[in-house]
Amino acid sequence: MPRIFTPTALMLVLPAIATADTFSADVWADNWFEMRVNGEQVAEDSVPITTERSFNAESFTFEAERPFVIGLVAKDFIENDTGLEYIRTGRQQMGDGGVIFQIKDAAGETVVVSNSDWQCLVTHTAPLDKNCEDESDPVAGEGSCTFDISAEPDGWDTADFDASGWPMADVYTSAQVDPKMGYDDVTWSSGAEFIWGPDLEQSNIVLCRLTVE
Repeated sequence: MPRIFTPTALMLVLPAIATADTFSADVWADNWFEMRVNGEQVAEDSVPITTERSFNAESFTFEAERPFVIGLVAKDFIENDTGLEYIRTGRQQMGDGGVIFQIKDAAGETVVVSNSDWQCLVTHTAPLDKNCEDESDPVAGEGSCTFDISAEPDGWDTADFDASGWPMADVYTSAQVDPKMGYDDVTWSSGAEFIWGPDLEQSNIVLCRLTVE
Protein backbone atom coordinates (compact mmCIF):
# COMPACT_ATOMS: atom_id res chain seq x y z
CA MET A 1 0.00 0.00 0.00
CA PRO A 2 1.51 3.31 -0.98
CA ARG A 3 2.43 5.64 1.84
CA ILE A 4 0.73 9.04 1.84
CA PHE A 5 2.73 12.02 3.04
CA THR A 6 0.78 14.95 4.44
CA PRO A 7 2.54 18.32 4.08
CA THR A 8 3.44 19.77 7.44
CA ALA A 9 2.06 23.26 8.05
CA LEU A 10 4.81 25.64 9.07
CA MET A 11 3.85 28.39 11.51
CA LEU A 12 6.08 31.40 11.28
CA VAL A 13 6.02 33.78 14.25
CA LEU A 14 6.88 37.19 12.93
CA PRO A 15 7.79 40.10 15.20
CA ALA A 16 5.31 42.93 15.33
CA ILE A 17 6.32 45.70 13.01
CA ALA A 18 6.47 49.00 14.86
CA THR A 19 5.06 51.94 13.00
CA ALA A 20 5.73 55.58 13.61
CA ASP A 21 2.88 57.93 14.42
CA THR A 22 2.73 61.56 13.36
CA PHE A 23 2.42 64.18 16.06
CA SER A 24 1.98 67.95 15.98
CA ALA A 25 3.42 70.25 18.63
CA ASP A 26 3.00 73.85 19.75
CA VAL A 27 5.65 75.48 21.96
CA TRP A 28 5.92 78.96 23.43
CA ALA A 29 9.14 79.71 25.31
CA ASP A 30 10.79 82.63 27.03
CA ASN A 31 13.22 82.80 25.45
CA TRP A 32 14.39 79.70 23.53
CA PHE A 33 13.84 75.94 23.29
CA GLU A 34 15.01 72.77 21.60
CA MET A 35 12.86 69.61 21.51
CA ARG A 36 14.29 66.11 21.13
CA VAL A 37 12.72 62.67 20.78
CA ASN A 38 14.83 59.75 21.99
CA GLY A 39 17.86 62.02 21.89
CA GLU A 40 17.31 63.27 18.34
CA GLN A 41 16.37 66.89 17.68
CA VAL A 42 12.93 67.37 16.12
CA ALA A 43 12.63 71.16 16.51
CA GLU A 44 14.51 74.27 17.56
CA ASP A 45 13.29 77.79 18.20
CA SER A 46 13.65 79.73 14.95
CA VAL A 47 14.38 83.01 16.75
CA PRO A 48 17.94 83.19 18.17
CA ILE A 49 18.10 83.58 21.93
CA THR A 50 20.28 86.66 21.45
CA THR A 51 17.35 88.49 19.82
CA GLU A 52 15.97 91.09 22.23
CA ARG A 53 12.46 90.13 23.36
CA SER A 54 12.62 86.85 21.45
CA PHE A 55 9.06 85.82 22.25
CA ASN A 56 7.33 83.58 19.73
CA ALA A 57 5.38 80.34 19.37
CA GLU A 58 6.54 77.47 17.17
CA SER A 59 4.32 74.82 15.58
CA PHE A 60 5.78 71.71 13.96
CA THR A 61 5.25 67.99 13.32
CA PHE A 62 7.40 64.95 13.99
CA GLU A 63 7.18 61.17 13.79
CA ALA A 64 7.87 58.76 16.63
CA GLU A 65 7.16 55.20 17.71
CA ARG A 66 5.64 54.71 21.14
CA PRO A 67 6.97 54.59 23.75
CA PHE A 68 9.34 57.50 23.31
CA VAL A 69 11.11 60.06 25.47
CA ILE A 70 10.66 63.78 24.93
CA GLY A 71 13.57 65.94 26.00
CA LEU A 72 13.09 69.70 26.12
CA VAL A 73 15.94 72.18 26.55
CA ALA A 74 14.64 75.59 27.61
CA LYS A 75 16.79 78.68 28.08
CA ASP A 76 16.23 82.21 29.27
CA PHE A 77 18.51 84.86 27.79
CA ILE A 78 21.43 85.99 29.95
CA GLU A 79 24.39 88.10 28.90
CA ASN A 80 26.90 86.08 30.92
CA ASP A 81 27.13 83.90 34.01
CA THR A 82 25.91 86.69 36.27
CA GLY A 83 22.45 85.68 35.07
CA LEU A 84 21.66 89.31 34.20
CA GLU A 85 20.63 91.15 31.08
CA TYR A 86 21.07 94.79 30.01
CA ILE A 87 24.17 94.88 32.18
CA ARG A 88 25.43 98.34 33.21
CA THR A 89 22.37 100.09 31.79
CA GLY A 90 19.32 101.53 33.45
CA ARG A 91 17.47 98.32 32.56
CA GLN A 92 19.90 95.92 34.27
CA GLN A 93 17.88 93.02 35.63
CA MET A 94 17.43 89.29 36.02
CA GLY A 95 15.38 87.92 33.15
CA ASP A 96 12.56 85.48 33.76
CA GLY A 97 11.76 82.28 31.90
CA GLY A 98 8.83 79.96 31.30
CA VAL A 99 7.70 77.45 28.68
CA ILE A 100 4.36 75.95 27.71
CA PHE A 101 3.68 73.28 25.09
CA GLN A 102 1.28 70.67 23.85
CA ILE A 103 1.52 67.64 21.56
CA LYS A 104 -1.38 66.14 19.63
CA ASP A 105 -1.77 63.00 17.55
CA ALA A 106 -2.86 62.83 13.91
CA ALA A 107 -6.51 62.82 14.98
CA GLY A 108 -6.06 66.07 16.87
CA GLU A 109 -6.30 64.47 20.30
CA THR A 110 -4.03 65.90 22.97
CA VAL A 111 -1.32 63.41 23.92
CA VAL A 112 1.05 65.50 26.04
CA VAL A 113 0.95 68.88 27.74
CA SER A 114 3.46 70.70 29.90
CA ASN A 115 2.47 70.19 33.54
CA SER A 116 3.71 68.85 36.86
CA ASP A 117 4.11 65.32 35.40
CA TRP A 118 7.40 66.38 33.82
CA GLN A 119 10.80 66.16 35.45
CA CYS A 120 13.04 69.20 35.08
CA LEU A 121 16.70 69.62 35.98
CA VAL A 122 18.26 73.09 36.17
CA THR A 123 21.81 73.20 34.78
CA HIS A 124 22.43 76.94 35.07
CA THR A 125 21.41 78.97 38.11
CA ALA A 126 22.47 82.61 38.41
CA PRO A 127 22.78 84.82 40.25
CA LEU A 128 22.70 82.77 43.45
CA ASP A 129 22.15 86.03 45.33
CA LYS A 130 19.49 88.25 43.78
CA ASN A 131 21.29 91.32 45.14
CA CYS A 132 23.57 90.94 42.12
CA GLU A 133 20.85 92.67 40.14
CA ASP A 134 21.62 95.90 41.99
CA GLU A 135 25.41 95.80 41.54
CA SER A 136 26.74 98.78 39.57
CA ASP A 137 29.49 96.67 38.01
CA PRO A 138 28.39 93.02 38.22
CA VAL A 139 31.10 90.44 37.55
CA ALA A 140 30.28 86.76 37.25
CA GLY A 141 31.65 84.79 40.18
CA GLU A 142 32.37 87.83 42.33
CA GLY A 143 30.48 89.25 45.28
CA SER A 144 26.78 88.54 45.08
CA CYS A 145 27.06 87.43 41.44
CA THR A 146 27.97 83.79 42.02
CA PHE A 147 26.48 81.02 39.90
CA ASP A 148 26.00 77.25 39.68
CA ILE A 149 26.55 75.47 36.34
CA SER A 150 26.52 71.79 35.41
CA ALA A 151 26.81 69.98 32.08
CA GLU A 152 23.96 68.15 30.38
CA PRO A 153 23.99 64.57 31.71
CA ASP A 154 24.89 62.08 28.99
CA GLY A 155 21.80 60.48 27.47
CA TRP A 156 19.38 62.37 29.70
CA ASP A 157 16.84 62.53 26.85
CA THR A 158 16.80 58.77 26.11
CA ALA A 159 14.87 55.82 27.52
CA ASP A 160 17.89 54.20 29.19
CA PHE A 161 18.61 57.21 31.39
CA ASP A 162 17.79 56.94 35.09
CA ALA A 163 16.00 60.17 35.98
CA SER A 164 14.63 58.90 39.28
CA GLY A 165 16.59 61.57 41.15
CA TRP A 166 15.35 64.47 39.04
CA PRO A 167 12.89 66.92 40.60
CA MET A 168 9.43 67.41 39.19
CA ALA A 169 8.71 70.50 37.13
CA ASP A 170 7.63 73.68 38.87
CA VAL A 171 4.32 75.00 37.56
CA TYR A 172 3.49 78.68 37.12
CA THR A 173 0.46 80.71 36.19
CA SER A 174 0.12 82.86 33.12
CA ALA A 175 0.18 85.92 35.37
CA GLN A 176 3.53 84.87 36.82
CA VAL A 177 5.16 84.24 33.42
CA ASP A 178 3.40 87.08 31.61
CA PRO A 179 3.66 85.54 28.11
CA LYS A 180 4.00 87.97 25.24
CA MET A 181 4.10 87.76 21.45
CA GLY A 182 3.00 84.46 19.95
CA TYR A 183 1.30 83.00 22.99
CA ASP A 184 -2.20 84.11 21.97
CA ASP A 185 -1.70 82.70 18.46
CA VAL A 186 -2.18 79.17 19.83
CA THR A 187 -5.34 77.58 21.17
CA TRP A 188 -3.94 75.83 24.21
CA SER A 189 -5.33 72.64 25.70
CA SER A 190 -6.96 73.19 29.06
CA GLY A 191 -4.34 71.11 30.86
CA ALA A 192 -1.29 72.88 29.41
CA GLU A 193 0.60 74.82 32.09
CA PHE A 194 3.76 76.89 32.24
CA ILE A 195 6.69 74.95 33.65
CA TRP A 196 10.25 75.88 34.62
CA GLY A 197 12.80 75.37 37.34
CA PRO A 198 12.23 76.42 40.97
CA ASP A 199 12.77 80.13 40.25
CA LEU A 200 11.67 81.97 37.12
CA GLU A 201 14.50 84.48 37.47
CA GLN A 202 17.44 82.41 38.70
CA SER A 203 16.86 79.19 36.73
CA ASN A 204 18.37 79.99 33.34
CA ILE A 205 18.76 76.61 31.61
CA VAL A 206 16.24 73.86 32.27
CA LEU A 207 16.21 70.28 30.94
CA CYS A 208 12.75 68.68 31.04
CA ARG A 209 11.85 65.10 30.13
CA LEU A 210 8.81 62.81 29.93
CA THR A 211 8.18 59.29 28.61
CA VAL A 212 5.16 58.98 26.30
CA GLU A 213 3.69 55.49 26.55
